Formats: sequence, structure tokens, C-alpha cells
Amino acid sequence: MYVRKYFPGNKNDSTMAVLTKKLALRSGNQMVAEGAIKAGCKFFAGYPITPASGIYKGLIDLLPVNDGIAVSSPDEISALAYCVGASMRGFKSMTATSGPGWALMIETVQYALITETPVVICVVQRLGPCTGGATQGGQGDILITEFATSGGFTIPVLYPSTAAECYEMTIEAFNWAEKYRTPVVLLSDKEIGMTTESIDYNALEDIKQVNREVIKHDDPMIDKWKMYGFDSPDMIAKFAEIGGKVKVTATGSAHNAMGNLKKNDPETISTIKHLEDKIQAHKDEMVRVKLDAEADAETLVISFGITARTMKDAVKLARSKGVKVSSLTIHSMFPIPEEAITSAAAECSRVIIAEENLNGQYRTMLAEILKLKEVIGVNSMGYMITPEDILERIMQ
Repeated sequence: MYVRKYFPGNKNDSTMAVLTKKLALRSGNQMVAEGAIKAGCKFFAGYPITPASGIYKGLIDLLPVNDGIAVSSPDEISALAYCVGASMRGFKSMTATSGPGWALMIETVQYALITETPVVICVVQRLGPCTGGATQGGQGDILITEFATSGGFTIPVLYPSTAAECYEMTIEAFNWAEKYRTPVVLLSDKEIGMTTESIDYNALEDIKQVNREVIKHDDPMIDKWKMYGFDSPDMIAKFAEIGGKVKVTATGSAHNAMGNLKKNDPETISTIKHLEDKIQAHKDEMVRVKLDAEADAETLVISFGITARTMKDAVKLARSKGVKVSSLTIHSMFPIPEEAITSAAAECSRVIIAEENLNGQYRTMLAEILKLKEVIGVNSMGYMITPEDILERIMQ
């Protein structure tokens, strides 16, 4: 499996060869960087921030030797702005940050959304609010990453729970961004990002690159093409890079299908509404969950990220005691995989949702979906949830 052309270091060193090792020790952050290269990322801009700095370091090393550019930006606002600009020129782009940096990026996230510019933002969570605890873990950025836009538009969010999944879901995040012309968040946490574990490269899923459809100036349909045009809710308009032979208008203000600044005429409102419609039309394609079902289980445990690994240990302990219990790991946090969740919970009388934040952020999102079930939260702040914490609720 191709991962990188060179190891970081001296290019004259004999170790600077094509990576052929099948096994290696890698952190989640390192695997995000390698996944970005595999996805075809050609531009990264970032500002060092714990616990996401490993991605910054990884792509500073990898992009220059893989025909790309990595830029150290003066702040997080500039970092995402650089990435959006590079994407508008047609290059797959990515940045990485944590909660405080994400807060600074929100205006530019909205600009990428309304201009339908593909970009990937990896948010490696730490304890909040504000600057919070830079070296303390957390899962408290779920709602701020999803609901960062004025108007409440759905931003696709993926959340790996292992270093190997970091690699695979980084590729998925780029593919979603390219296919649906949207910003995509790759959510992680301190433990996933900074924990080193053994990676079997031959066991990684071989996910094919998806590239945005691009309109050419000699396309026979060019006269009918509109930068933000659509004929149906599921249609994604072909992309045109800024500075090419096709005229592009990109504004963060309300605009019609051509990109022309407008107010509240029907076409403009329809164009804005389509930002949500296109995601909802494709939401079934974006379901990524892992169900470990046990026949006749009365309890379903749901989790994600590092806590999903804790959940699996708790389920093993419960089963060793003769308790029937199922588990569901959520990887596609948004759009919410409603049918997968309701199907997994169908035969269960209660659902336990474990997440490392104060009030159960994702649990609040599932309240309506699971309203006929007993829903129990397992939460913590400033420390990791243990298998015993979850087991205690399972055994009640």
C-alpha cells in the first residue's frame, strides 16, 4: 500500500525509500496525515495547537515530498482561509485544529459552505470551554462543530475510534467533501489523536479517491452550467476553479445559482436551501456505523471515538457475567444515521449513551429518535469514562 514516498529525514539516507513495511507504530494524528496523502491532499495550512499538532507535523513532512504544499499560518483564521483559497483553485485542501481554533474558523467554515467549496477540517478535541485544558481529553465539541453555521445547515462529521480508522476516515472525509462540494469535519479526540498503536498497513481498507466533477470551458453544456445550479435536490453542480477559463463568482453573501449577489428572490432562497437539501438527499450514502448485536439483548450501548473502545470492553465484561447487551459505534455523527440507530435499538427496551462531556451532547440529538426507549447517559468531564462506569449502568 502506498503511503509516502519518503521518510522524514535526510533524502540521501538509504532509509529514504518507498515505504514497504506492513507493520508500524502510528498515532491517530499520524494516520490522519497519511490518510490525507492517500486521499490526494495537495495543500495544508495550520497553526500548531495541542492535541492536533501531530497532524500539522505529519503534513509539513509529507506534503513537500508528495507534490504538495504545507504552510505554517499565523493563526487559525488564516489557516482555513488559505485552505479554502487553495481548494477554490482546484486543490484538495485540509487544516487541523482543536476547540479554540475551531471557534476562530467558524466564519470561514460558513464561507466554504455557502460557496460550496470542498475542504476538510480535522478537530482533535480537548477539554473546554475556551482555552480549556490543552493536555486533557474531551468529547465536548460535538455540537459546536455541527451547529457552527447561521441557519443550522448540516456539516458532515466523521469520527474514528482507532488510528487505523483515522487513516480510512480521512480519505472518506476528502471523498465526501469532493463529491458533495461541502466542508467536512473529521472529529477526533486527544486520546485517539495522540495514542500510538500498531498499524497493519495491509489490513487498511483500500478506499478509492473521489474527485470533484469539474466543468471545462469547452464542455458542450457550458452554456447551461451554473456554479451553484441544480435540477433536483440530489444534484451537485460541476466545480470550476477560480482563475481558470470559466468565470466564477464566489461570495459569502446570499446569491443566486450563478453566484450573483441577490437578496430574497426565489432563486436565491432556493440556492441557499439546496445547501441542506443536497446533504439530506445523500444522507443514506453517508451512514458509517458498526453494530455488535446480541440476540435477545434488552440493552443497547452507543458511543464513539475513544469512548467507543471503552464501551466495547464494558460489553465484554457484561457478557462474561451472562448479561445480553448490544453495542453500536457511531462513525458518521452527522447527518445522524437515524435508521441505523433505530434499527439497532428496535428490540431493546433501553439505550445507554456514553460520551466524555458534561451533559450528553449527542444524547440530546438522539432524544426524539429514541423517545420510546429508556435512555441513560454515562458522562464525564476532565477524565476518561472507564469500562466499569458503563458496566455499572448496564447491570442496573
